[in-house]
Amino acid sequence: MDPLQRLNKVVVGCRKCPRLVRWRAAAARKPPRRYQGESYWAKPLPGFGDPGARLLIVGLAPAAHGGNRTGRIFTGDRSGDWLYGTLYGFGFANQPASAGRDDGLRLRSCYVTAAVRCAPPANKPAGEEFVNCRPYLVRELALLRNIRVVVALGKIAFDSLLKAYEETGGIIPKPRPQFRHGGLYRLSDSLSLLASYHPSQQNTFTGKLTRKMFQDVFRTARKLSAISTQRL
Repeated sequence: MDPLQRLNKVVVGCRKCPRLVRWRAAAARKPPRRYQGESYWAKPLPGFGDPGARLLIVGLAPAAHGGNRTGRIFTGDRSGDWLYGTLYGFGFANQPASAGRDDGLRLRSCYVTAAVRCAPPANKPAGEEFVNCRPYLVRELALLRNIRVVVALGKIAFDSLLKAYEETGGIIPKPRPQFRHGGLYRLSDSLSLLASYHPSQQNTFTGKLTRKMFQDVFRTARKLSAISTQRL
């Protein structure tokens, strides 16, 4: 088992945050009608993708009836539909949809993770829960040695990535990067940070985030990561 696989095994077994342990299990016991009868994952979510990735995507946390149900990050909800459809369009994925762990999806030169690995109540992790989970992101940054660009989906993921980067020994540029959609910051000679609004329904249904805006971010990410657009 390689170091990234070992890390993911530790993540899946994590019980550091009692509130989140209770919530993820409660969500599985009382699913909405459309998911009744399904077997929920109801554990922390490991990262997903290519260990040789040049692009890292960081989200906030799993959705109670999305990733907490399916067992894959950004899978089973509309945010995931936006994300994986866009990754497919830019050559990072072999198919445009992510339905579940056994659907055949593969990512190329891309890895997807989150600041917090368990579904939180009201999609709002507590401060101590971010702190408890941060070592996993720190370790991913250390293990994913080929990363050239990080796309942070939302301000909270953006700030979490900067804190994790500092904990790896990275030096944050001055003035400190501030979140804005499309913002691009050079963290080091070999690593850039790119900011995007999160593809949540709150943002996509209101037009705060359009498909063009989201695609423009990943067009930049593809250029920065310098991968081929050849399909898998």
